[in-house]
Amino acid sequence: MPALTPDTIRTATDTLSHLTDYLRDTPEPAEALALVEPLLDEYTGFPVQLADALRALARAVQDHPDTPRTAEAALLITELRIAAREQSDQHALHYVLDDLRRLNAKTPSPTVGCGRCR
Repeated sequence: MPALTPDTIRTATDTLSHLTDYLRDTPEPAEALALVEPLLDEYTGFPVQLADALRALARAVQDHPDTPRTAEAALLITELRIAAREQSDQHALHYVLDDLRRLNAKTPSPTVGCGRCR
Protein backbone atom coordinates (compact mmCIF):
# COMPACT_ATOMS: atom_id res chain seq x y z
CA MET A 1 0.00 0.00 0.00
CA PRO A 2 1.47 3.38 -0.95
CA ALA A 3 2.18 5.92 1.75
CA LEU A 4 -0.64 8.27 2.60
CA THR A 5 -0.19 11.88 1.60
CA PRO A 6 -2.54 14.83 1.47
CA ASP A 7 -2.66 14.25 -2.30
CA THR A 8 -3.87 10.66 -1.94
CA ILE A 9 -6.63 11.84 0.37
CA ARG A 10 -7.52 14.63 -2.08
CA THR A 11 -7.81 11.97 -4.78
CA ALA A 12 -10.37 10.17 -2.64
CA THR A 13 -12.35 13.35 -2.05
CA ASP A 14 -12.16 14.16 -5.77
CA THR A 15 -13.67 10.74 -6.47
CA LEU A 16 -16.52 11.56 -4.09
CA SER A 17 -17.00 14.85 -5.88
CA HIS A 18 -17.19 13.04 -9.23
CA LEU A 19 -19.73 10.64 -7.77
CA THR A 20 -21.85 13.55 -6.57
CA ASP A 21 -21.73 15.17 -10.01
CA TYR A 22 -22.66 11.86 -11.63
CA LEU A 23 -25.60 11.35 -9.28
CA ARG A 24 -26.84 14.87 -10.07
CA ASP A 25 -27.21 13.72 -13.69
CA THR A 26 -29.94 11.33 -12.44
CA PRO A 27 -28.63 7.88 -13.40
CA GLU A 28 -30.82 4.82 -13.09
CA PRO A 29 -31.62 4.19 -9.40
CA ALA A 30 -30.12 0.69 -9.42
CA GLU A 31 -26.83 2.02 -10.77
CA ALA A 32 -26.83 4.94 -8.31
CA LEU A 33 -27.45 2.58 -5.40
CA ALA A 34 -24.64 0.28 -6.55
CA LEU A 35 -22.22 3.21 -6.71
CA VAL A 36 -23.16 4.53 -3.28
CA GLU A 37 -23.32 1.13 -1.59
CA PRO A 38 -19.58 0.86 -0.79
CA LEU A 39 -19.71 4.30 0.85
CA LEU A 40 -22.43 3.19 3.23
CA ASP A 41 -21.24 -0.31 4.00
CA GLU A 42 -22.15 -1.17 7.57
CA TYR A 43 -18.59 -2.03 8.59
CA THR A 44 -16.24 -0.30 6.15
CA GLY A 45 -18.33 2.57 4.79
CA PHE A 46 -17.52 6.23 4.89
CA PRO A 47 -19.36 7.10 8.14
CA VAL A 48 -17.53 4.36 10.03
CA GLN A 49 -14.15 5.16 8.49
CA LEU A 50 -14.48 8.91 9.02
CA ALA A 51 -15.54 8.38 12.62
CA ASP A 52 -12.53 6.12 13.21
CA ALA A 53 -10.20 8.65 11.56
CA LEU A 54 -11.58 11.49 13.71
CA ARG A 55 -11.12 9.44 16.89
CA ALA A 56 -7.58 8.50 15.84
CA LEU A 57 -6.80 12.16 15.10
CA ALA A 58 -8.12 13.19 18.51
CA ARG A 59 -5.96 10.53 20.18
CA ALA A 60 -2.86 11.47 18.14
CA VAL A 61 -3.22 15.14 19.03
CA GLN A 62 -3.99 14.45 22.68
CA ASP A 63 -1.12 12.01 23.13
CA HIS A 64 1.50 14.11 21.34
CA PRO A 65 3.99 15.66 23.77
CA ASP A 66 3.95 19.01 21.96
CA THR A 67 0.19 19.46 22.33
CA PRO A 68 -0.46 22.15 24.92
CA ARG A 69 -2.38 20.94 27.95
CA THR A 70 -4.90 23.77 27.91
CA ALA A 71 -8.65 24.09 28.12
CA GLU A 72 -8.70 25.17 24.47
CA ALA A 73 -6.83 22.05 23.34
CA ALA A 74 -9.09 19.84 25.45
CA LEU A 75 -12.15 21.50 23.91
CA LEU A 76 -10.87 20.95 20.37
CA ILE A 77 -10.13 17.30 21.09
CA THR A 78 -13.60 16.91 22.59
CA GLU A 79 -15.11 18.45 19.44
CA LEU A 80 -13.31 15.87 17.32
CA ARG A 81 -14.68 13.08 19.49
CA ILE A 82 -18.21 14.49 19.33
CA ALA A 83 -17.95 14.72 15.54
CA ALA A 84 -16.74 11.11 15.47
CA ARG A 85 -19.71 9.99 17.54
CA GLU A 86 -22.14 11.89 15.29
CA GLN A 87 -20.53 10.35 12.22
CA SER A 88 -20.77 6.87 13.77
CA ASP A 89 -24.49 7.44 14.22
CA GLN A 90 -24.77 7.54 10.43
CA HIS A 91 -23.56 3.93 10.08
CA ALA A 92 -27.17 2.78 9.79
CA LEU A 93 -27.57 4.50 6.43
CA HIS A 94 -26.93 1.13 4.80
CA TYR A 95 -30.46 0.22 5.87
CA VAL A 96 -31.76 3.13 3.80
CA LEU A 97 -30.12 1.58 0.74
CA ASP A 98 -31.87 -1.72 1.46
CA ASP A 99 -35.20 0.10 1.75
CA LEU A 100 -34.57 2.02 -1.47
CA ARG A 101 -33.79 -1.22 -3.31
CA ARG A 102 -37.04 -2.74 -2.07
CA LEU A 103 -38.95 0.38 -3.05
CA ASN A 104 -37.34 0.41 -6.48
CA ALA A 105 -38.20 -3.27 -6.99
CA LYS A 106 -41.86 -2.55 -6.19
CA THR A 107 -42.12 0.39 -8.57
CA PRO A 108 -43.52 -0.75 -11.91
CA SER A 109 -41.49 0.37 -14.88
CA PRO A 110 -43.32 2.77 -17.17
CA THR A 111 -44.52 1.10 -20.35
CA VAL A 112 -46.02 2.45 -23.51
CA GLY A 113 -49.54 1.51 -24.39
CA CYS A 114 -53.01 1.65 -23.00
CA GLY A 115 -53.87 0.26 -19.59
CA ARG A 116 -55.34 -2.92 -21.09
CA CYS A 117 -52.14 -3.60 -23.12
CA ARG A 118 -49.86 -3.39 -20.13
